[in-house]
Amino acid sequence: MKVYALVGKSGTGKSYKAMSVARERHIKYLIDDGILISGQRKIIGSSAKREHTKIAAVKRAIFHHDIHRDEMKDKLEEIMPDELMIIGTSVKMVNQIASNLGIDPIDELIFIEDVSTEAEIETAKFHRLHYGKHVIPLPTLEVRKDFSGYFLDSLRIFSRVFGRSDKIIEKSVVRPTFSQIGQFTIANKTLIQIVGHSINLTEGVEKYTKIRLNKKPEGIIVEIDLVIKYGFNVHKVSQNAINQVKKYLEMMTQMNVIDIHIVVKSVYLEEF
Repeated sequence: MKVYALVGKSGTGKSYKAMSVARERHIKYLIDDGILISGQRKIIGSSAKREHTKIAAVKRAIFHHDIHRDEMKDKLEEIMPDELMIIGTSVKMVNQIASNLGIDPIDELIFIEDVSTEAEIETAKFHRLHYGKHVIPLPTLEVRKDFSGYFLDSLRIFSRVFGRSDKIIEKSVVRPTFSQIGQFTIANKTLIQIVGHSINLTEGVEKYTKIRLNKKPEGIIVEIDLVIKYGFNVHKVSQNAINQVKKYLEMMTQMNVIDIHIVVKSVYLEEF
């Protein structure tokens, strides 16, 4: 296996540039902040950007913990990639990652200054310093579960390599917990209001009688008791309600909706 490393100081745009660098060199697998990535898919791992402190994030990124390290080593042995690229903030860091995973020495070092313009690097620094934004080289759908409830957005860029047709590469922007910009939480009362509003927009629903929330690190489970109007298909109305709740919760909170359970308590017959 040939091991590459993309090196650049924090906030210089390494993760933003990673996919295009990998494509130009025909590297199918890369390791970034504790995650093994192939193409537009997360293969295994947990992102360092989920950690609550910078120290914990660094430990996660260099595979300091036995369980995380062994999990990655086993996966690499299973896949046996021909090429692999490690992303890190220094030569010392990428060498530490390679050593911890038993894939050292690194065959080729690539520095961010060699693949990005000065203007691109300065732009990346500005967004990190002023907005606390970090890029993950994965589509938003791939990371929503890992970053449920975080500030999350997507980047869609065109990439052309060696004259081939354009390819859209999607990346995700996240503001980690340890960002100097600060943290945010969403109160259960607010979540219930969003769910209730979603339910009220669903045709065939008379009202909801109870909403229960179960928040987990990877997302949220919602349980709703409904009263359905007479004459409407119970199954269809319930499914529409599920779709509405999922749509509005994910759009308004960036939370990953694990599951939604609907219990139809009764049917409402309007008196004439």
